[in-house]
Amino acid sequence: MAFNLNAITFQSPKTPSMGISKTGVFRSLKFYVASSIRPASRELEIERKPFTPPKEVHVQVTHSLPPQKIEIFKSLEDWAENNILTLLKSVEKCWQPQDFLPDPCSDDFHDRVKEIRERAREIPDDYFVVLVGDMITEEALPTYQTMLNTLDGVRDETGASATAWARWTRAWTAEENRHGDLLNKYLYLSGRVDMKQIEKTIQYLIGSGMDPRTENNPYLGFIYTSFQERATFISHGNTARQARDHGDFKLAQICGSIASDEKRHETAYTKIVEKLFEIDPDGTVLAFADMMRKKISMPAHLMYDGRDFDLFEHYSAVAQRLGVYTASDYASILEHLVNHWKVADLTGLSSEGQKAQDFLCGLAPRFRKLEERAQSRAKQAPKLSFSWIHDREIQL
Repeated sequence: MAFNLNAITFQSPKTPSMGISKTGVFRSLKFYVASSIRPASRELEIERKPFTPPKEVHVQVTHSLPPQKIEIFKSLEDWAENNILTLLKSVEKCWQPQDFLPDPCSDDFHDRVKEIRERAREIPDDYFVVLVGDMITEEALPTYQTMLNTLDGVRDETGASATAWARWTRAWTAEENRHGDLLNKYLYLSGRVDMKQIEKTIQYLIGSGMDPRTENNPYLGFIYTSFQERATFISHGNTARQARDHGDFKLAQICGSIASDEKRHETAYTKIVEKLFEIDPDGTVLAFADMMRKKISMPAHLMYDGRDFDLFEHYSAVAQRLGVYTASDYASILEHLVNHWKVADLTGLSSEGQKAQDFLCGLAPRFRKLEERAQSRAKQAPKLSFSWIHDREIQL
């Protein structure tokens, strides 16, 4: 999940939209804002085809990586085996949702559930809106595995491929699957939320898919996942802190354990991009700039509950107000990745690569200005009812 940066466009005379690079990594692209595009009228909403996203998605660019670049990933099989798969944990060493929940076979099961419900009564509705939004995002995991398997050169071609890339995707998915399971069960037991509306939102979201604009391109895909995993690490870490502040130490442990997984997964994806910078600095810096020009569109940006076409924006506004995930966090992630990948120190770049380097190194301060605007908007925001909490109203 993330603060919604979708409606904002940055333009610089030094950094025009991405064109054709000397490395041949990208096709010429039209520049679109990064949000999904809301239908212009109610008539368009009514005329939507069944099982399509609640908002229009961007014009799709596919297979933008040329064959010679795909060979890079095939040549990295052994490296991925020794450097990426090692960041996974064996099933026997992983925590499981049941480690945090009452044992349904125990005699004191109902007493333990009662304790969860009593602690949950002390937590405000706006926190639950954010926690539900985080859980729904995690529950749309089938979409994220599908997205990874669109990437040329690293996809699981058979469903049980023995390549290092395919094994990573399956095992990463298996680890991530515990997150939604745990949060879903906790929320069910809490007695604070409308589970049917939540379940409908999950089904709508998985059916809608996502629009990350990664173009089947693993350069773009792994930059996207590096950013996204750090965003979820921050978000779950902040829900853990706030749960502790509200006196629910078990919920804090739940959110903190999920955040720890996200941090480990972030490490894996950033290592992949770090390797790409080592092998192909020009192509990688162009990919990084391209993703940031398009903005990182968060996985649940097509969220819909059957009522609210702007549900993700409303959920993001609450997260911004609570400080769970903010515009400042978005800028901090960008700044962290620019520093971690040593973008400012790159040398020998093409002229396009140098422009991309300048763009990336100067971008975080511009995003930080959004924090001031967002805080100003939050003070003036109206109240809105959320179906997830039985239509109770909270401030956006």
